[in-house]
Amino acid sequence: MSSANLFSASHPEIDLAYTRSLTPLKYMSEAHLEVLLASAQMQYLYAGQNVWRRGTMDGRSYFLLFGDLALDNASGTSITLKGRDSTAAIAPNEPREHDVTALSDCALLSLDAAQMDKLLCWSQVADYLHTKIARDRDMDEDVEWMMQVLHSNLFFKVPPINVKVIFEHMQVRLVEPGECIIRQGEVGEQCYFIKEGSAEVARQDNNSTRHIANIHAGRCFGEDALVNDAPRNASVTMTSKGVLMCLPKQDFYRLLRAPDVPRITLAALSELGDEPVVVDVRSEPEYSAGHYPGSVNLPLHLLAIKARLLSPTLDYVLYCSSGRRAEAATHLLQEDGIRVKCLSDCAQLFSHNTPVALESDKNYVLRAGRAAPGQ
Repeated sequence: MSSANLFSASHPEIDLAYTRSLTPLKYMSEAHLEVLLASAQMQYLYAGQNVWRRGTMDGRSYFLLFGDLALDNASGTSITLKGRDSTAAIAPNEPREHDVTALSDCALLSLDAAQMDKLLCWSQVADYLHTKIARDRDMDEDVEWMMQVLHSNLFFKVPPINVKVIFEHMQVRLVEPGECIIRQGEVGEQCYFIKEGSAEVARQDNNSTRHIANIHAGRCFGEDALVNDAPRNASVTMTSKGVLMCLPKQDFYRLLRAPDVPRITLAALSELGDEPVVVDVRSEPEYSAGHYPGSVNLPLHLLAIKARLLSPTLDYVLYCSSGRRAEAATHLLQEDGIRVKCLSDCAQLFSHNTPVALESDKNYVLRAGRAAPGQ
């Protein structure tokens, strides 16, 4: 079995547009998806080769792009998976519950599962904020730069649950042409985002100054100060009048700590019957493939639009496949005055030894804030 970077010259047929047909990648912004695909791998197999054995763990998600696979579980049951019919990750739970073998020549897209989950959550919380900001007419001028901040690689290190408060820690700085913002060799104490204006990046080498780049609105600089203790490796000087948004190092460190949200275990939830209302914040295809009995689907990426269907007088429990999207949704809904908890052991719900029999033949919708059978 061989693997290569997704965007290597030997695999030009796999591109960004193609991956947007896959679940849940189709619910991720292009900027976040490009970051994810930068470390993706392609794997090719001949008939008879194994993808993995039961019990293995590698922390990756695999998508079948073409070819046929056989999935064999411990009881001897075999399922055939066909690339032309499959858009979801192949049996994603770990430890692996199946032996997976190629029945024909196959191509698989392999992604870091934890990175995919975090970027998916990041992207969908950004969608939530975009919708909320766009509704506020007083913030019309801020929508574009705020979205650029949220799509900056720097902030992907921040837990998605903290995305909303990034802007609360940013400070406005008005700057003039010729003003030196950071100097090479200094210890950095903050990073900057150019809201308006442009700047030049230059580096001093052997008593001569070398031009590195011109940067404009939408760019972040000085971010090394937030993640390293190394001195500044270049100087940045404004070439026009402008507005910078500044984030001090200590505020960034605070953003790395996720706040607590109220939680409930799967065992405790199972004992409560019809109360509270259980909400699945995954995408619709993920929900349809198997969900907690009686749960409704309220995808995180649509939360800003559909949260009005929830009642402030009822209690809700949110879950997803890993807990990350559920934690973020719990935090956001709490701020809107909804009584909500996050399922603390989401992964157990989808493991092979789950104590709950998932439903896939029924769906439920919210009516007056409660779960009701769908059409």
